[in-house]
Amino acid sequence: MKEESAVEIPQPLSSGPSAFIPAEVILDERVGQEVMSDSLLSVSHADHLVAVMRLHPDYLSCFLRTQNALLQPDGPLPLSWRHYIIIMASARHQCSYLVQLHSSAFLLAGGDVSWLRGLHCAPPKLQCLQTLNKLLAHRPWLITQEHIQELVSPGAEPRWSLAELIQAVVLMSHAHSLTSFIWGCGIHPEPDCSADEHLPPASPVGPLSRSPPPQQDDTTNHQEWTEAVNEVQLLMEKMMMVQQQDEEFTPEELVTRFERERTESLLEPAEVVPLTLPDSISRFVRDPDFIYQDFSPRGEQSPPTLRAQDYSWEDHGFSLMNRLYGEMAQLLDEKFQVVCALTYHTMAMHTHVDTSTLRKALWNYIHCIYGIRYDDYDYGEVNQLLERSLKVFVKTAACHPEKTTLRMYSCFWRQFRHSEKVHVNLLLMEAKLQAALLYALRAITRYMT
Repeated sequence: MKEESAVEIPQPLSSGPSAFIPAEVILDERVGQEVMSDSLLSVSHADHLVAVMRLHPDYLSCFLRTQNALLQPDGPLPLSWRHYIIIMASARHQCSYLVQLHSSAFLLAGGDVSWLRGLHCAPPKLQCLQTLNKLLAHRPWLITQEHIQELVSPGAEPRWSLAELIQAVVLMSHAHSLTSFIWGCGIHPEPDCSADEHLPPASPVGPLSRSPPPQQDDTTNHQEWTEAVNEVQLLMEKMMMVQQQDEEFTPEELVTRFERERTESLLEPAEVVPLTLPDSISRFVRDPDFIYQDFSPRGEQSPPTLRAQDYSWEDHGFSLMNRLYGEMAQLLDEKFQVVCALTYHTMAMHTHVDTSTLRKALWNYIHCIYGIRYDDYDYGEVNQLLERSLKVFVKTAACHPEKTTLRMYSCFWRQFRHSEKVHVNLLLMEAKLQAALLYALRAITRYMT
């Protein structure tokens, strides 16, 4: 993971790019400055987002290439429509940051300002995306070939082409996953990001702005420090045990371990209470009460698990995307590979560490939450390597990003560097993106066959 001094539980921050990460941690990171100046997306000036991602410059360059390609002038959908689709998608997770950013970009691309009054003012063709948008955002496993057929079949009115739809699906999934990163890193709104005087001000940043916890005495601080150091040591020992384990399990036992992990993930809920959405968000949201629901709700018939051997990115999703949206398939594949391989061989105060088992456990846990199972993976490793506070953070940031709080961010991996927590958010964002794309691409495949 990354170079930088070890940190104590951070205080809430009121300035700088992030409410969670001290500005000096971000500003001292000079590596990747050239990436920022050469490749920064000209249409949106997302300085805070890029500043935080710059802690991982190899990933940042992939991210910027992908986002530039998504928002380049040429393509099946008009540029202003693409920004509007991102606004619709970001509003599902109450992400004022992206709603504001892309409202400004929408107008710069020649968009009709009246559309920003609300979804009811947008063309019917864009309004038709609402069902797919809410499913991708909250319960992608419910997407069926019928949802695709309603949009692209010859009788659909207004009709989407497959090329247009695949671009819209990537835009929505990209925005949904990016909101998880923004909330998970506590990223502040950009200071100069109002589309024009017709738009309302930013909605409050909610759980990010909290009063500081009471000051603790030196004895308490020392005790917490010792506990945190011991937590790191224990995690190192567990990783060594997992890496050295050569026990083989039957396919039945592996399925049982997956089901156990999936059931236990139901015990890591976000505190979900109904919120009154600010007008700047609610105007772009229909059916606001439709939110994430556990893939396997207790007492109900669970939806079928998506087995990776039946439909995976590598063997199925990539090839379909490559046929319909070739450049984007290559860019997404590179981004997935870079984030999964990203390592600095460090962990908190330790160096020369193989973190591959930990990274894989995080990725597979997120896919498990979304009902995706890898037949050859022992899900017992997830329970061994991911502490409960980390699971609470990951599930909240993935499924209910707007509920992510400073306390959740501070409570997991207390002795780790901020860059390592940003690394968790990158893995979370990309695993969520791939999960949503798999369900959508599977539905498109079934429609086409």
